[in-house]
Amino acid sequence: MILAKVVGTVVCSSKNDGMEGSRYLLVEKTDQHGVKKGDYLVALDILGAGYDELVMVTEGSPSRETPLTVNKPCDALVVGIVDQVDENERVIYRK
Repeated sequence: MILAKVVGTVVCSSKNDGMEGSRYLLVEKTDQHGVKKGDYLVALDILGAGYDELVMVTEGSPSRETPLTVNKPCDALVVGIVDQVDENERVIYRK
C-alpha cells in the first residue's frame, strides 16, 4: 500500500481499457506525514478522490482484484481516501 497526494488528472482521448467512464489521477507518492517525494503514478480512481487529497494506492496484481478491475489492464488503483494518520499515539496527518 502506498500513500500519495492527488496532483492532477490524466485525460485520454482514446483508450482501450474496457472500463467505460473510468477516471485516472496523477498521484505523487508521499511519506506518512503527507510530504511529497517527487515520484509519480497514474492510478485508476473508483472512489472520487479530489485534488490534494491524501489517498491509499495499491499497485500490481492486487489492483486487478476488484469487481470493476478484474482481468483489466490496471496497475495502480486508489483504494482509500485518508482522513487521519496516527503514529506512536500521535496524530501526524489530519484531513
